[in-house]
Amino acid sequence: MVIAMYPGSFDPVTNGHLDIAKRAARMYDRLIVAVLNNKSKMPLFSMEERLALLRESCAHLENVEVDAFEGLTVDFARRKGATVMVRGLRAVTDFENEIQLAHTNHALLPGIETVFLATSIRWSYLSSTTVREAAHYGADVSKFVPACVAAALAAKREQGLL
Repeated sequence: MVIAMYPGSFDPVTNGHLDIAKRAARMYDRLIVAVLNNKSKMPLFSMEERLALLRESCAHLENVEVDAFEGLTVDFARRKGATVMVRGLRAVTDFENEIQLAHTNHALLPGIETVFLATSIRWSYLSSTTVREAAHYGADVSKFVPACVAAALAAKREQGLL
């Protein structure tokens, strides 16, 4: 059984993230969507909120598990038995950072392979940052994110947290 891991902050999860998750889920026996808890950043959504939104968004993908982690991605991959790291690439500019991470991860855990999936053209411009900014100004972001995320963003805006 090949276990793959798709790590990220997913703050919030977008349709671009889900595109990568769906495609990776078809490629591997099991996919772990791994939400990084980076204590040096102040995310819009709490870890519990991000996990809940991802679980709802990925519920239709039978071989996908959503989990959280802190620390090194490779340490979490080792604990979970993952041998593949899935990373999405939107543009050439993503590649420089991602290739460095891939080489570092492989040096830290030689058994891990990184697979890059090009984001579908439909979502190539999309990022969580863009979605948060658009939502902040009251734009309809429902075409960029699952319905549960659009509702959660609207609630954050109403509460003055966005």
